[in-house]
Amino acid sequence: MIPRYARPEMTAIWSQEQKFRIWFEIEAHATDALAALGVVPEAAARTIWEKGNAATFDVDRIDEIERVTKHDVIAFLTHLAEFVGPDSRFIHQGLTSSDVLDTCFNIQLKRAADLLIADVDALLAALKRRALEHKHTVCIGRSHGIHAEPVTFGLKMAEAYAEFDRCRARLVAAREEIATCAISGAVGTFANIDPRVEEHVAKALGLRPEPVSTQVIPRDRHAMFFATLGVVASSVERLAIEIRHLQRTEVLEAEEYFSPGQKGSSAMPHKRNPVLTENLTGLARVVRAAVTPALENVALWHERDISHSSVERYIGPDATITLDFALARLAGVVDKLLVYPERMVANMDRLGGLVHSQRILLALTQKGVSREDAYRLVQRNAMKVWESYHHGSAGVDFLGELLNDAEVRAALSEEEISDKFDLGYHLKHVDTIFARVFGE
Repeated sequence: MIPRYARPEMTAIWSQEQKFRIWFEIEAHATDALAALGVVPEAAARTIWEKGNAATFDVDRIDEIERVTKHDVIAFLTHLAEFVGPDSRFIHQGLTSSDVLDTCFNIQLKRAADLLIADVDALLAALKRRALEHKHTVCIGRSHGIHAEPVTFGLKMAEAYAEFDRCRARLVAAREEIATCAISGAVGTFANIDPRVEEHVAKALGLRPEPVSTQVIPRDRHAMFFATLGVVASSVERLAIEIRHLQRTEVLEAEEYFSPGQKGSSAMPHKRNPVLTENLTGLARVVRAAVTPALENVALWHERDISHSSVERYIGPDATITLDFALARLAGVVDKLLVYPERMVANMDRLGGLVHSQRILLALTQKGVSREDAYRLVQRNAMKVWESYHHGSAGVDFLGELLNDAEVRAALSEEEISDKFDLGYHLKHVDTIFARVFGE
């Protein structure tokens, strides 16, 4: 992953140095278990730990060996033997390469999931704070991008909170599913290694033994993991797009924080662009790009092949590093988001009260007017307001048109019509929704 969209803690999980350190720990824990079973000398197991722990694995040296061996695990084991000495013959007893590779990959994914869950927690905290802050900040709700009925900006934030709370639960489940270990040897039969070794390694590394590993850990687990990352990325994009729309000049109900000295355009000094949320839309696409290859990795040949290997070398680091960056960026956007309540009210009022049309429709039907006739009466008055708005005039008012419509007045009094223009009516269940979301 390019450094521009990478954060150090997540990047470190995927470093070559960290990978080789995990490989060593897998091998050393396995040797401990073999020593306990009497397969290798206990002194050799101690030596392996002592010398391996003290070693600084030389990535360039391992690469040099691999250019000859054409095998990454053998290259690592050869380099490890340079530190350990004669007792290195007891390393990798009964294991196969996939035991090391797959167990390591799952450790890395598990650690990545821990960081992603923490990222979501930070985002949830920001969303909750802004939701409570703007619980009663009235703005227009839109369907098809068109004014519909009033909502609050707090509800928008609460909606996002509920969605990312679900994302968090999915990440926890994905972390649980991916946290398995395979130390089962060639074709997964334990022919040359005792299953108790796998149990020991799994426990030592905070994993569970894979029930049937067939030499590789089944890739349906990984497919679900990356699919989960794709869903989380889509939730990131959904909120980013909402903010991008709200920042449009014609809307301008909310805006990304624009810092002192920041510049929006190389050509137009007046510009304040939603660059962070546009960036998040793009990053979400990168994360989702990992989902289809992960699904295609499920169908390996027989007990194993390595068609999945090259894919995972890309998507493991790229998807987790990108999503980590995106979640952190989104939390920052939400935390510093500039919100303009006056603009929200002004936008809502631009259509002369049309947002109350459904209440008039329902009131007419409750007075005995057929739904078809009620819809016709309300729509013909609403269209006058629309046409006035299209021509740049604010002189036509929905309430006034209704009060001057004889057919409407035959069913509803002036007081009954005016009563339906109460904005508070639309917000009476905000507390109920917040209690469902936040449990308060």
